[in-house]
Amino acid sequence: MAPVQVCAKAAVGAPNDLGDCPFSQRVLLTLEEKKIPYDMKLIDVSNKPQWFLDISPEGKVPVLNTSEKWVPDSDVITQILEEKYPEPSLVTPPEYASVGSKIFPSFVKFLKSKDPADGSEQALLDELKALDDHLKAHGPYIAGEKVTAADLSLAPKLYHLEIALGHFKNWTVPENLTAVHNYTKALFSRESFVKTKASKEHVIAGWAPKVNA
Repeated sequence: MAPVQVCAKAAVGAPNDLGDCPFSQRVLLTLEEKKIPYDMKLIDVSNKPQWFLDISPEGKVPVLNTSEKWVPDSDVITQILEEKYPEPSLVTPPEYASVGSKIFPSFVKFLKSKDPADGSEQALLDELKALDDHLKAHGPYIAGEKVTAADLSLAPKLYHLEIALGHFKNWTVPENLTAVHNYTKALFSRESFVKTKASKEHVIAGWAPKVNA
């Protein structure tokens, strides 16, 4: 099987290290979990090479090449990979597909918030509590016993949440959300995750400009 080509974000200030893009990691996780060979090119998003802009005019990562066509957007890419490489299946049952989908925007809002009374912390807690309730009823993963696409989308976002809120706000996911803690521990220790995650300092460096804006 010829390797698929994938472009992912390079780390800020370290062009040879994998960067802090949760959407790039989601695609890499899908490739790893499906055991699809791939050739990864790291893109310095602050200084994009011309060849990259030629294949991705919007300049966004990740992009993936299957059959001589470059495709952007992690939603589209993971769908294509599922159709082209159906085994092992990572399809999430439709009724669970949106579980946890509001956690990332809630996290970003709370991270950037300068006003402790704006309700952004409570909004994030509500989303995490909803995930905890779901996992307690249906877990250990979103769709039960096996990892699916929904987990591979959420795992990088929870990793960013844990590192960025810990660093910038000295905030941690409450201990009583035990199912969420067990879930993140299980996902973060998977071989696919360990192989494709950005280092903690690269995640912090990636969020710093947004927090200080």
